[in-house]
Amino acid sequence: MCGIIAKPLTYDKLDSSIVYRGPDSTHKQTIADYVFTFHRLMIMDISHSADQPFINERFILMCNGEIFNFKQIKAQYATYPYISHSDCEVILPLMLCYNLSEVCHILDGEFAFVIYAKDEHKILAARDPMGIRPLFYGYCDNGQIAFASEMKELLNCCKKILPFPPGHYYDGQAIKPYLELYKINQAKYKELPKVLDNIRELLVKAVVKRLDADVPVGYLLSGGLDSSLVCSIAAKNLSRPLETFAIGLDHNPIDLKYAKQMADYLGSNHHEVIFSQKDIAATLKTIIWITETWDVTTIRASLPMYLLCKYIRNNTQVRVVLSGEVSDELFGYKYTDFAPTAKDFQLESQKRIKELYMYDVLRADRCISSNSLEARVPFSDKEFVSYVMNIDPELKLNKYNMGKYLLRKAFAGQNYLPEEILWREKAAFSDAVGHGLVDCLIELAQNQFTDAEFAQKCQKYKINPPLTKEALMYRELFNQAFPNQEHVIAGYWLPNQSWPNCNLSDPSARHLPNYGNSGQ
Repeated sequence: MCGIIAKPLTYDKLDSSIVYRGPDSTHKQTIADYVFTFHRLMIMDISHSADQPFINERFILMCNGEIFNFKQIKAQYATYPYISHSDCEVILPLMLCYNLSEVCHILDGEFAFVIYAKDEHKILAARDPMGIRPLFYGYCDNGQIAFASEMKELLNCCKKILPFPPGHYYDGQAIKPYLELYKINQAKYKELPKVLDNIRELLVKAVVKRLDADVPVGYLLSGGLDSSLVCSIAAKNLSRPLETFAIGLDHNPIDLKYAKQMADYLGSNHHEVIFSQKDIAATLKTIIWITETWDVTTIRASLPMYLLCKYIRNNTQVRVVLSGEVSDELFGYKYTDFAPTAKDFQLESQKRIKELYMYDVLRADRCISSNSLEARVPFSDKEFVSYVMNIDPELKLNKYNMGKYLLRKAFAGQNYLPEEILWREKAAFSDAVGHGLVDCLIELAQNQFTDAEFAQKCQKYKINPPLTKEALMYRELFNQAFPNQEHVIAGYWLPNQSWPNCNLSDPSARHLPNYGNSGQ
């Protein structure tokens, strides 16, 4: 991960609060009445020739991202005078030949970038279709726009800060869509054997393209279906053992035994990280500052993920990690078993994909980048997402007594996973590291507010009021750090409460009647 900041010159006075995103080098470029600041994490081309901003005769570019088709682009525009082997530099020759929307369509990657167009004297910006790389914007008192990788960097210059929407670009005047993956809904893929083959082929392709790096790569391995598939595909396409990492609570962790089983199956160099309830209490404020959210689900899952990434940074040379986010929203989660119809399932999937950048995608970025690592998310691949969203939702309904059946069946009989892992019941990360994590957080909140205090304090929240004392605890901490910015997420990540068995105030799948063997 890297950090980008584009502010009017008059507001560039304080030290940056996001240096951790790119601790290897920091460069500033004054452009007219703006300052571009780039904090670099060296991943592709680890020489200083790849330090940003990149500059040519017409544009000045800062990009936080990985462009996976950069070699093809570079070969196509071989006469351009490149100064580095960076994947991001290829955006500049594209900008000389195409408009910004066309450039975004050509790029295959995870990116957020800001450009100064010299001829027009204006700022441009864009973000990848899934929002894997973060970008925020706001308007200063003088009306000028400002951009940054994280909201906290704009607190000193913008009263209202907004997340830049995924799949959009800013042309100097307005924010416009170029690719909204969640809107795909043609249900044109209906033949099950062909669908299964394509799911497998496209996911393999998505993982393989994310293995290229000039620094060591590691893999977050929970022992669940999604992370295990990512690891297995990588192992089949590399000649060296993987570095895999799992985390669990010191009391009854659920995931660790499955992660170890999967690591043994792959022959990976496996690392187990154990944390305690003391770590939970000590890390909570840090998590809310890093994640910039008040959502219960996100904060619960961020705690172990942050601690795991902290271990990776402090104890290994790994600088890139692959993870398994986005799969649930495509193929279904425990609560989608209760979708009344295929249409309802599809609409719910579209909603979740549209909003995911505010939740699991945000969690992955912040927990990883705050420890000066880079995240890569194969299930977010735009070709893969586009295909899965076009599968007839009738095929995605849980008619098989097993969630995510399509994904599991696509890899059945292919020697990617042990049968026990392939058909293991879904367990939410925050529960699967050990039920004590959530129990501890609930207890912290119970000890903080009486029933009367809870009722009284909740009255001030007119939009998305806290449903539990735990939710109130997070909301209060968020507002202390980020006053008047509650709008940056849409609401609490909960099951669709209009569906049968889903009208819950706590997001843990433990409260669903189909939880079954998920906690074992």
